[in-house]
Amino acid sequence: GSRERSSGPTRLDVSGSEGCPFCQIANNQTDTEILLSDDELVCFRDVKPGATHHYLVVSRRHIDNCKTLQGDNIPLVERMKKMGRSILEKNKVCDLDDVRMGFHLPPFSSVPHLHLHALAPASKMNLKSQLRYGPQSHWFITVDNVLSQLRTRGKVK
Repeated sequence: GSRERSSGPTRLDVSGSEGCPFCQIANNQTDTEILLSDDELVCFRDVKPGATHHYLVVSRRHIDNCKTLQGDNIPLVERMKKMGRSILEKNKVCDLDDVRMGFHLPPFSSVPHLHLHALAPASKMNLKSQLRYGPQSHWFITVDNVLSQLRTRGKVK
């Protein structure tokens, strides 16, 4: 039946949208609960939370990852950050300093569609989450770092 078809390997085309799980979520083709959305972004819970609060903010337009971003994407990234903060506030995260917000660098991004992780409280993340999302992770880059790199050099190195 349709079960086998959906779980088979799907070759991602260049635009990504066909087999891309986050494009499907953004287009309301899944039963993922959308917590916040606007004409550019959608926000939903991470299926494998790395902290008490763990949300993803994704662009509706398919962008591969943070390496694909350029200077003209700064407003988009700023809006992603703002939505990340809003969902944490909405879920009663009081200490907005004890938060990790950022992106995984390829090839460590699990889904090849730009998504901002918003995690809180950062100080309570377990070791596994620390390694994936913490300050000592070599493949997690904070949203502020992405913004400053885009502002200074127009790309993320």
